[in-house]
Amino acid sequence: MPPKIEVINLSAAYNGVSALRDISLSIYEEEITGIMGPANSGKSTLMRILNRLIDTTPGVSLEGRVLLDGEDILAPKFDVNRLRTRVGMVFAKPIPLPRSIYENLTFGPRMHGVKDRRTLDERVESSLKAAILWDEIKDRLNESALKLSGGQQQRLCIARTLAMQSEVIMLDEPTSGLDPISTAKIEEAMRILKINHTVIIVSNNTKQIARISDKVAFLLLGELVEYGHPEQIFTMARNKRTEDYVSGRFG
Repeated sequence: MPPKIEVINLSAAYNGVSALRDISLSIYEEEITGIMGPANSGKSTLMRILNRLIDTTPGVSLEGRVLLDGEDILAPKFDVNRLRTRVGMVFAKPIPLPRSIYENLTFGPRMHGVKDRRTLDERVESSLKAAILWDEIKDRLNESALKLSGGQQQRLCIARTLAMQSEVIMLDEPTSGLDPISTAKIEEAMRILKINHTVIIVSNNTKQIARISDKVAFLLLGELVEYGHPEQIFTMARNKRTEDYVSGRFG
């Protein structure tokens, strides 16, 4: 199976200051790819490049290629709006719209031309079920999303991305600040999502990366130090810097 996303010799700089240096890795469907590393290692920069949110940052320069199903998303004529539908992003802090739960999930599809009520209802139910939230709120869809708990809001944001029928789901520190029960539910949701999606998670929590990832990338100061299966990364690291990071010697 060819990779869903292929990063080839990717470098990035902010106003001439390097953030990523010659990164190459392949990300596959039906897998969770975990990206870990200390602060300022380039994790968020890589994520923002994968759906071109980096375009909104002034002074950024990019070199290399990023292929999505074989197409270079960094090409000048690539449809960025379509890309951001295909590659959805869930941020560390959940940001539900100040609207009902139902409207949170249907706002994006309606903006992209989906008007049929039955289709919208089906997307709401299927996305909430995939985010393991349907049973908790199926009788509260007309209530404000702001009334949900922090963990529920985060799962709502995951469901909102799914309602757009995104192929790739990227999560940037999705369980930061959440309690263990909410964290477990989001990790369970990710395991379900990978059945039909490509899932990428950035986390500073190495134990979480080890628990849920099928492949792990370790970034340090903009360099891809090591990339492989979690068993190899966490028990037989090839690079001393990887071993030092996962053992807690720095980070």
